[in-house]
Amino acid sequence: MSLQKLDIVATLWLHRRRQDMATDSVVRARIDAATKDQATEALAAMGLSVSDAIRLLLVRVAADKEFPFPVKVPNATTRKAMAELEKGKGKRFASADELFGDLGL
Repeated sequence: MSLQKLDIVATLWLHRRRQDMATDSVVRARIDAATKDQATEALAAMGLSVSDAIRLLLVRVAADKEFPFPVKVPNATTRKAMAELEKGKGKRFASADELFGDLGL
């Protein structure tokens, strides 16, 4: 059974710092209820709403022309392995079978 999806309507009422900044756009996002609830709770603890978070994200993307944070953040183990590979260290495998064999799989 899949999680029930719901529409989250986030109204982008950009804070007017300049007179020429229109605040009449609406953004709709679909997300599962559990994620929405968890994010809403976390954002509330920061004093933000879901709309505030979306607004902050879009304003930053528009200003910087890039995503404001890495989409995938490698954990410590992955970062260590990446650093070793950049230094020419680490294991290399000619095939997936060799890799799995080394891992004992």
